Amino acid sequence: MRSPARILRWFRIGSVDSELAMAQYGELRRQIPLLYALLSVNAVAVAYTHQAVAPPVMSTWIPAFLVLACLARLAMWLLRPAKAVAPGEAVTLLRRTTILGTVLALAFIVWSLKLGDYGGEREHAHVALFIAITVIGCIFCLMHLPQAALVVTIVVTGPYLAYYVAGGDSVYLAIAINIVLVTMVMIRVLLNSFRGFETLIRTQAETTRLNREVTLLAHTDMLTGLPNRRLFFAELESELERCRDAGTEFALGVIDLDRFKAANDTFGHLLGDEVLETVGRRLRAVFGPERMVARLGGDEFAFFLPARGDAACRLADEACIALSEPFRFGDVTISIGASCGVATTRDVHGTARSLYEGADYALYNSKNFRRGLATLYSAEHENRIRSERAIEAALQAADFEAETEIHLQPIVCVRRGTVLAVEALARWTSPRVGPVRPDIFIPLAERTGRIHRLTLTLLAKALACLDRLPGSTKLSFNLSAHDLTSGETVLGMVSLIRASCPDPSRLILELTETAVLRDFSAAEDAILLLRALGVQIALDDFGTGQSSLSYLHRLPIDNVKIDRSFLMGSGTPSGRQLLTAIVALCKSLNMRCIAEGVEEEAQLAVLSQIGCDAYQGYVFARPMPLDAFLAEFAPAIETQDAAR
Repeated sequence: MRSPARILRWFRIGSVDSELAMAQYGELRRQIPLLYALLSVNAVAVAYTHQAVAPPVMSTWIPAFLVLACLARLAMWLLRPAKAVAPGEAVTLLRRTTILGTVLALAFIVWSLKLGDYGGEREHAHVALFIAITVIGCIFCLMHLPQAALVVTIVVTGPYLAYYVAGGDSVYLAIAINIVLVTMVMIRVLLNSFRGFETLIRTQAETTRLNREVTLLAHTDMLTGLPNRRLFFAELESELERCRDAGTEFALGVIDLDRFKAANDTFGHLLGDEVLETVGRRLRAVFGPERMVARLGGDEFAFFLPARGDAACRLADEACIALSEPFRFGDVTISIGASCGVATTRDVHGTARSLYEGADYALYNSKNFRRGLATLYSAEHENRIRSERAIEAALQAADFEAETEIHLQPIVCVRRGTVLAVEALARWTSPRVGPVRPDIFIPLAERTGRIHRLTLTLLAKALACLDRLPGSTKLSFNLSAHDLTSGETVLGMVSLIRASCPDPSRLILELTETAVLRDFSAAEDAILLLRALGVQIALDDFGTGQSSLSYLHRLPIDNVKIDRSFLMGSGTPSGRQLLTAIVALCKSLNMRCIAEGVEEEAQLAVLSQIGCDAYQGYVFARPMPLDAFLAEFAPAIETQDAAR
């Protein structure tokens, strides 16, 4: 049984849920005007039937006042704005309705019972009917506010029953008792109905809460707590549309972590996850709660905001600087970094996807030329994107057998000036985009997964050239960084060499330092397998990568090709000393030293003085097709072979 304090608190609406209070207000907003309309019509009807038998105060002035009060309240409810109210305001309105309902009920019952002193049987019957119908109507109209319905019922039926008990008329007493019993049953039904309504509202509120949580989970990256890719692009579309309608500039940035993969592989994925969590916190600190910053996946993050490009870049630079600070976890310190690409609606037109692609390409430019900082997308990037897309589309559809060819550049002995070997250089002429440089289409082939087919096609063409080269001339062929770590490509090369190269010792395969260091274990296995066939191995672009003397010592390398950048400084004492040291290192390891990119006689003179073995470059000959090479150099090569 409820305590008096709980009952009083229930009548005062002191512990109602906010969702329930707002739902009650919503229902009452539709029903209260009907209640006041019912009271007004019924009061006018009773007053009219008593015009001839009751004094003007009872039949005109008092009902006029009550009706005006009802009409005023009706107008207030109808004119109230349709917008949702706050929970606190809803509770206040419910309490006010209960109090006003009690006051009006008391005024109406006093007036109607006093009116019962006038007139005959028909007027008395009308009063009894007025009270009965009105109280039933009030209960129905107040069914979503049981406190008010119960108070009105008590205020009306109590005096109603007492009045007819005191009158001593058995018929009216029976009617009064009947009305009281009916209203009690109706109150019971009302309370049961309200419990169902209350349960429904609470169930809906719980469902809404759960849906909100599920939506939040679906739109949140669980590791960092930032919005995820789905929410980012959904919000991006709407925010971009809003800014375009308002005519304001809009910026989008893509942030990519530098060196995170290496740290993740070195320290483990658990520590890598902690790094990403800390990255999320640092980004939130930079961008603040009012700006959108999200994790798109892996080590890629993005943000957008209504701002000019320079302002967005400044903010992006702050983020990059914040992420360059060391990450400390106990005794472990990890240093990574971040680069960012920014695009704005001033430079990129079209969809949100186009804006993202522009920022992504600016990021690519940043990682290549401004690592650790932000790069703003420009028209030059757009032209490069279009060109690269066209080349990529042409590459995907390319017939390598028909569209590629091999050009040869001589590798010459420094001391004797004779041709020792040739380097096979790939040339691709697409029917769709025309000639494409190797430094463009080779990385594209690696990125699009076509490098395997391209390497094997070019190797087959190079081996066909080797078969036509005179005498003992060797052929050098470049391998991609992806070739050594692809077992399928390595086995394909072994099969081609066995089938098409009777003397594998005339074939030299060139590897870059980057290719070796990308996966040293896999590279070592591939090199040993190819070396077992009799193929020679050359280390290309020596000095440009993360050189390690231990790798030179561990791998069966025959030739080292010095990168052209060292030749450019050969005219200075320090540059010459460095070049001399590299040549001496190669000789100490019994490796032939070949200088690349020799374009001047002065550079060739320096190579001769320091004892470099061989060179290649424009100073001797440019790359040329096989037939041109044979026409120009074959007679001399055959003569020098005969003289040996």
